[in-house]
Amino acid sequence: MFLIAFLGIALTFGAVRPAKPTATAPGSNLRLGAAPLQPNSLCATSERIIFSCLSRRAGSKLTKIVSLCGSPDLTRERGYLQYRYGVPAKIELEYPNSRAGTQQMFKYTHYMRYRVDLTEINFELDGYQYQIFDDYNGEEKRDISTQGVLVTEPGQGKEFTFLCRSKVKADFSLLDEVLDRER
Repeated sequence: MFLIAFLGIALTFGAVRPAKPTATAPGSNLRLGAAPLQPNSLCATSERIIFSCLSRRAGSKLTKIVSLCGSPDLTRERGYLQYRYGVPAKIELEYPNSRAGTQQMFKYTHYMRYRVDLTEINFELDGYQYQIFDDYNGEEKRDISTQGVLVTEPGQGKEFTFLCRSKVKADFSLLDEVLDRER
């Protein structure tokens, strides 16, 4: 049987079904519903939203939330970053499971010039490459702004894009100081 798992979704011969949930880190109450979440986000009210939006894969009617959350004390040495995917009642993917040393598990790229602003946050999970992106290109006849998550399958390099379908909440201001830059 051919199985592809990414973004918390498993595809089996083109049928979409929920993937097995990833365990939540000890001390995290998000799955138990004890921590109230910020609107249109999987970040708790006590966390920083680094990136969050409602997303949908092309051709799918299912809307999920993509969030990159940070602790309020986030620095290079303290705090944590976590990527979450799903809906408030069911977080299907939370990476990393542990909240220790998470800053080393993400890479950051930011390129900016007049009328162009490209931001990427990358990580790898089970061979799959994940790229959270926020791109703006004002050099085209019509300004182009796209945000979402690009998932690249290991081996063949097949890509799946989940575009944001709502206004994005994003604050990348800390990332230069917190994450290593990818070249």
